[in-house]
Amino acid sequence: MTGEQTTSRRRWLQVMGIAGAAGLAGCASGPDPTETSASTTEEDQGFSTGTQEPTTQVEELPEVGGTYTDIISSTITTLNSMYNSEATAGALITNTIDPSYGFKPGQVQFPQLFELTSDDNRVWSAKLRENLQWSEPYGQLTAEDYVYMIKNLHQTEWSGTSASSDWYRNGEPITVEKNGKYQFDIKLEEPDPLFPKKPVTWEMQVVPKDLIKPFVDEEDVQGLKENQELIDLSYTGNLGPYKLENWERQSKLTFTRNEDYYAREADDLPKLFEKAPYFERIETQIIKEPAARVGSLKTGDGDEVGLEPSQAVNLEGNENVNLNVAPQPYNRPIFYNMRANGWKPFRKQGVRQALGCAIDKQKYVKGVQRDYANPQFTWQPQWSPWYNDDTVDKYGVGDLYGKEATQSRMKDALSGTNYSYDGDKLVDGNGDQVELKLMYQSGQAIEKSTAQFIQQEFGKNAGIKVNIESIGGLKFVTDYFRQQEPENPDELEWSAGANNYGPRDKVTSKKSWDMGLIYGLNTYPMTPTSSDVFFLKDAAFNATGYYPSYDLETLYEDARTASSDEERKEVLGELFGKLSKDQPMGMLSLGTSITGYSPSVKGPEEEFFNGWNFQTWRKESGDN
Repeated sequence: MTGEQTTSRRRWLQVMGIAGAAGLAGCASGPDPTETSASTTEEDQGFSTGTQEPTTQVEELPEVGGTYTDIISSTITTLNSMYNSEATAGALITNTIDPSYGFKPGQVQFPQLFELTSDDNRVWSAKLRENLQWSEPYGQLTAEDYVYMIKNLHQTEWSGTSASSDWYRNGEPITVEKNGKYQFDIKLEEPDPLFPKKPVTWEMQVVPKDLIKPFVDEEDVQGLKENQELIDLSYTGNLGPYKLENWERQSKLTFTRNEDYYAREADDLPKLFEKAPYFERIETQIIKEPAARVGSLKTGDGDEVGLEPSQAVNLEGNENVNLNVAPQPYNRPIFYNMRANGWKPFRKQGVRQALGCAIDKQKYVKGVQRDYANPQFTWQPQWSPWYNDDTVDKYGVGDLYGKEATQSRMKDALSGTNYSYDGDKLVDGNGDQVELKLMYQSGQAIEKSTAQFIQQEFGKNAGIKVNIESIGGLKFVTDYFRQQEPENPDELEWSAGANNYGPRDKVTSKKSWDMGLIYGLNTYPMTPTSSDVFFLKDAAFNATGYYPSYDLETLYEDARTASSDEERKEVLGELFGKLSKDQPMGMLSLGTSITGYSPSVKGPEEEFFNGWNFQTWRKESGDN
């Protein structure tokens, strides 16, 4: 599963994804989008815990052959796993090197390069397979490679790797120790039964110690980022199902079958892995035009294409396309800039609640998302076992939608300020109507439609004039979302990296902005406390300058240290109830990725962990 659109074990761990990706579009909803319907229960998603056996059993192994053609919409910035944070590139990297481990349906750990176990939930031991080899001249992959990488890259201030924030707890580095040639131990301060499901080790990528050591010795960040071996993945040896053969930056990437793939020798994997992988080649084509991507699927030139809801509706019933609608954890939020170069009233809970009342989420889901989504009310999907409907305020539906609900809350929140209503218009101290700019991802039809819908709803119900503007994702990140690095980070209350360099009144982005629709964010249904990266004042991904109205830090800690799932669920119910009230950002929808597959492809499943066994996907004989 190579595409950017397909939600799988390979991409759900990403904190952020481009909101315009079809895979972030939403999920198929039930009759009442405000309630969990039969189609959105955890049992239907392959998400419930247990030991159910996935459908990978065969009597006779298939033949190897053919090309798998995957279509993506944008070019790749880098394939350097130490610095990549893009979901699309992350999926491509795992064509050539398996991550540490994954999960299969039932939330059952699926060991790949190593298995992670613990007797007390505090010390977690990673036991490596003993047949793992780097490309020459780097020799065997051992525990030393992992420990060196974690301590000398991820746990240093100079390196700035994409995984750096994962390897700290409470501001202190997590203890990591080698325990033999093929084992290393991760020692936590407190027991954490959910640790294997958190971004720290799940899907962790590794690189050879001897490759990175010269750059570590010199603290050479630029050298690490630009190293050709790291970029072209030539170090991956027998660690992945395919090898990167060619990368034409603007048009395609070609991967060829790895004849030495370690998994074929593993006796603890399903039988299908004995000959894996089953394609001779994978070709990832970059096609920016949406109609051309869909056309390639219809004509049989493409085997996998991510789809937007409007495209999926038009393909329903098409015998040349298998529509796969699988749950995923990313939402579609509106970012409110609460830093000093944003609109200051966003800092008021009442203003954010008012804006939550301004958008008809049911109409949005039905009209813009074509019923391939559910409204989002808090930071968990409604099918998550951690979601508690009784604690959640559902802004944007029922009595919490409309002009009266919006303007009454806005008036209360802005009482005593220079803002007031002149008729149905919200005006400032000069009597001018409040105007805000909303930026959305360029080249994405659904993002434009979403922006236009918000523009209409804010105007009608809040009396705010919204000007919409398209922007490239990278430009939004560099000029608006991330802050300028301060000259005096040691003098600030905190400095947590480029997405939160410090307090909102002291650190801002290069350019001022009001609202953005660029990113989808992870709701972490498997490890719900991981969402603290967005909602604590000093958290690494709190780019908007949100300061919680409640003591969320204590609730997150209580949930982490709960002695049972029942206790944890109770605490999380309170936590997600408070997030629904505080409205830290506009929460629009949550749902599934929509992917079109060629009918000849065997392997995709309509469930949360779709793609856990991509190495065993194949085509029917004669369809290669």
